[in-house]
Amino acid sequence: MTNTPQTKPVAVITGASRGLGLELARALAEDGWRLVLTARNPEALASAETELKARTETVALAGSVVDDDHRERLAEAAASLGGASLLVNNASTLTGYELAGAAMPPLADFPLPGLLETFEVNILGPVALTQLLLPQLRARHGAIINLSSDAAVEAYAGWGGYGASKAALDHASATLAVEEPELRVWAVDPGDMRTRMHQDAFPGEDISDRPLPVTVVPAFLALLHERPASGRYRAADLAADRAVDPTEGK
Repeated sequence: MTNTPQTKPVAVITGASRGLGLELARALAEDGWRLVLTARNPEALASAETELKARTETVALAGSVVDDDHRERLAEAAASLGGASLLVNNASTLTGYELAGAAMPPLADFPLPGLLETFEVNILGPVALTQLLLPQLRARHGAIINLSSDAAVEAYAGWGGYGASKAALDHASATLAVEEPELRVWAVDPGDMRTRMHQDAFPGEDISDRPLPVTVVPAFLALLHERPASGRYRAADLAADRAVDPTEGK
């Protein structure tokens, strides 16, 4: 069946102005999705919107996922397009404040306002946005992708706040999957990538050996096309599974 403008599915993507969020938006646009995008930087988001509007119907709203009114506007925008079939909770913060070239703080010295912001952006915001979009997602047997990290399951010095918030997001994803069996709820560790966030975590270091975000996008598309069971996945494993899939291309 050919997708008409009215039947093309709708995806809501947070943190969509750069990095992995923008690459996912580009890929979904090429895959026939309509988009509701958000990010905190209005200039960067406007640039992404201009590019993506040439490919698909796109609504871009600048703001923070910790803002109650902004989340409402995102849900309303998705509803105005016919309802969301996919939510990608990609927006994240390392520390809740600008590191400005400083090292990641150990928990002993973690500024508590920054720790609170970290948990608000990385777990409270995604859960709250999910709550608003659940009626739309349920109606379409939709899916949720929550961006995780290896820091959620491994202890790295300086990554305690970020890792703990991602561990909480992993657990929320697993619980939601049990409570919403008609949906797909995937927590995905994309692996290290050559992004501004990764550079912020390693100030002054050469990260040119890390892969670009676009290289992990096929793993996310595989999730959407194949709809495996809800759960926690590593993008590297998904890519490896597809590389050895004997049915590939048949």
